[in-house]
Amino acid sequence: MIVSFMALEIKLRKGESLDRALRRMKRKLERENIIRDVRTKRYYEKPCEVRRRKEKMAAFSLYLKRKHEDV
Repeated sequence: MIVSFMALEIKLRKGESLDRALRRMKRKLERENIIRDVRTKRYYEKPCEVRRRKEKMAAFSLYLKRKHEDV
């Protein structure tokens, strides 16, 4: 199994506070879906559970799409 991690580098800009740099880092993590991936891979999920979850999400998305088409 090959696991690769992307190095995330945030450089402090001149005169930038540490809090601001942390906020930039959090936004970058959210945009690249790193946080979501880590949370989903925290525990092992059986393949049937993955399939069931995806089917449930697809059904809900279809429900919302049909609901908004009627409006």
